[in-house]
Amino acid sequence: MSARLKLTLSYAAVVVLAGAALLSVVGLFLLRYVPDVQIPQILPGEFIPNRSDLLRAFAPVAIAVMVFLIVTGFAGGWWLAGRMLAPLERVGRAAQLAAQGSLSHRVALEGPKDEFRDLADVFDAMLERLEAHVGEQQRFAANASHELRTPLAISQALLEVARSDPERDVDALIDRLQEVNTRAIELTEALLLLSRADGRAFAREVVDLSLISEEAVETLAPLADRRRVALDVGGDAARALGSPALLQQLVANLVHNAIVHNLPAGGTVSVRTHAHPEAVALVVENTGAMVPPHLVAILAEPFQRGTQRTRADDHAGIGLGLAIAQRIVQAHDGSLHLTARPDGGLNVTVWLPHPYPAPLV
Repeated sequence: MSARLKLTLSYAAVVVLAGAALLSVVGLFLLRYVPDVQIPQILPGEFIPNRSDLLRAFAPVAIAVMVFLIVTGFAGGWWLAGRMLAPLERVGRAAQLAAQGSLSHRVALEGPKDEFRDLADVFDAMLERLEAHVGEQQRFAANASHELRTPLAISQALLEVARSDPERDVDALIDRLQEVNTRAIELTEALLLLSRADGRAFAREVVDLSLISEEAVETLAPLADRRRVALDVGGDAARALGSPALLQQLVANLVHNAIVHNLPAGGTVSVRTHAHPEAVALVVENTGAMVPPHLVAILAEPFQRGTQRTRADDHAGIGLGLAIAQRIVQAHDGSLHLTARPDGGLNVTVWLPHPYPAPLV
């Protein structure tokens, strides 16, 4: 049986049982006070009914009332069940469309805020997030296939040119192929790291972001020296709960991005950690050229690169640094905010939950 038929039968059963109970009360508690004996007539031609007379008169009316209650219970129950289940039918149609691949449809349930309205709103929010996630994955897959195809096409072109050129420079060819292969390997590793962050397949432990920041700055100091970028690290001990490897990758990506895009040479990169009662913050700020607001909004998307170009002696980047940082932060239930500095450069602020939040007072 359908849910509507079950509800209809339930409504009808309640109405019929209530009517039968009411009639039983009348029969048992009222008629019992009427004697079932022939009452002598006081006046000539006067009729005084006894219990049997009242039962004979009451029975047809009771049967008619029960028939009316049964019909009314089924008709009214069917109508009420249809109205009550209408929101669920709308949610069901939206779910069917979503299962067929159409994620743009919304339930958009009107009316007062009740359990059905809450269910429809939650379902719409889920569809919205799912649509955004699928769209992002589609764009990412298209960009990833393009980025992976580029080094393979370059390698194939180099091999074809070398095959057709009898006086080819083998050493130059090997160097160029090694450079292209290194880029492809880095891209593949970045994609694997991004997938690992999305899947949240990591063990969590307490990590101090201030220590990780110092290690990242020390590791990237040679790159900063080549670019004449001053590094400044400091702040409070900021403990977060997460994967040490992923959080190290997060800080390294942010600091590397700040150094590489710090043009012209001679700028500064500041790394600060802050501890608050409910959350910890990591702030990476760099000088540089002005960043347009429209570019700031998409910098954390995969394969997006800033307007600044790295020098020929530096790694050009694969456009996944901030995207990986964004996914790592999301996997740790945090948030990443990008802000263009008024005098040029970028401010990146990462908020992560405190492993031992202060109790509410």
